[in-house]
Amino acid sequence: MARVRPLSGFPEWTPAERVVESHVLGTLREVFALHGFGEIETRAVEPVERLAGDSEASKEIYVLQRLHAEGDAEAKLGLHFDLTVPFARYVEEHQGALQFPFRRWQIQKVWRGERPQEGRFREFYQADIDVVARETLPEHLEAEVAIVMARALGSLPIPSVTMRVNNRALVEGFYRGVGIEDVAGALRSVDKLDKIGPDGVRAELAAQGIAQTAADAALELAKISSTDASFARAVDDLWETTVKVHDHAAAQEQLARGIASLAALVESVNAAVPGTAVADLRIARGLDYYTGSVYETFMDGHEGFGSICSGGRYDSLVAGGGFPGVGMSIGVSRLVALLLSAGLVAPTRSVPSAVLVAVVDEGSRGQSAAIADRLRARGIACEVAPSAAKFGKQIQYADRRGIPFVWFPGASGDGEVKDIRSGSQAPADADAWTPPLEDRAPRVVPVAD
Repeated sequence: MARVRPLSGFPEWTPAERVVESHVLGTLREVFALHGFGEIETRAVEPVERLAGDSEASKEIYVLQRLHAEGDAEAKLGLHFDLTVPFARYVEEHQGALQFPFRRWQIQKVWRGERPQEGRFREFYQADIDVVARETLPEHLEAEVAIVMARALGSLPIPSVTMRVNNRALVEGFYRGVGIEDVAGALRSVDKLDKIGPDGVRAELAAQGIAQTAADAALELAKISSTDASFARAVDDLWETTVKVHDHAAAQEQLARGIASLAALVESVNAAVPGTAVADLRIARGLDYYTGSVYETFMDGHEGFGSICSGGRYDSLVAGGGFPGVGMSIGVSRLVALLLSAGLVAPTRSVPSAVLVAVVDEGSRGQSAAIADRLRARGIACEVAPSAAKFGKQIQYADRRGIPFVWFPGASGDGEVKDIRSGSQAPADADAWTPPLEDRAPRVVPVAD
């Protein structure tokens, strides 16, 4: 028999790790639904030409075909590598059946053929929320989506998060005011600030034909941040000291619009979820695609891991225009990997069972099974001991599995139940006894430093 070889980039969690993953997924679903977002699920495959488009994404697509195609002319299919492309197709295809603004959450696995590394997988769960309109999208929804995501992350047993936000109109208006025409190209260089430093960014901007004064101004803009609307004064001051020559009336109007939008976003998010949003004008990722707000969310104390949640506003979801929207996305598997590798959380147990029903002897196993079924009928997860060993060994078995209670059937009546953590034991009725709420199911709790 051939030796089994693991495939890198395809996580297979242990039962305890799955408890953590399931808790994260369940919490996100609950918070999204609480805010009126409806669930959709799209097919796992799309035509390759739709997935690839004009981007470099074709290098990461897993192609799907039948082993015996028998010469049919079926279009070549690929597994989706994110949830945006299938969502765009879904909205375009089902628009007649949808109510707009359309509020959607979607949690599915995606597949991406990139080089696996810590926290990056080839198969992983992604969780998205979006609000899409048919024609115009109210600006307040940019704050609402950020608030929902902040509340979802705040409901997880993780450190606090900081959502760093920027605005395309602000950056584009400023860049055009200082003479930068290729805004997208300049943004891609500024986005490398942490990796290549200011001198590296200046060199890249110079290679794009951008004057040194303009490059310096872009780097100064990237230094501005605040937890409230006070960033606006710093941007205005930089504008006044930098923009002296160019015809900048239109750019200044665009800048003012972006400042107002960003100020409203920061203040709205922090009013709803205090201490979450920071206006950070160095956030550039995605600004060559997004047209309004853009978000990058970092876990406090673990910023080196990178953004755990990102997104922004876009003018057109579908090719050819139409359906403006705003959305955010969490790489769930990546987040779970961070929580596990950093030891930030742990499950209270790895099995669903709250009770192990002991077996006095094999002849009375039916009595133990009947007690277990009565508990299950009331929603209490339990299992029957695998053997009629001495009670001490059955207790050890429960302890190894993390099961908090052991039920000892009695010669008359239902017997007694023991909390093996405290040692307390008392008579119990299988039709009435209930474990404490915190013990009914596995929980995920933060690990103390």
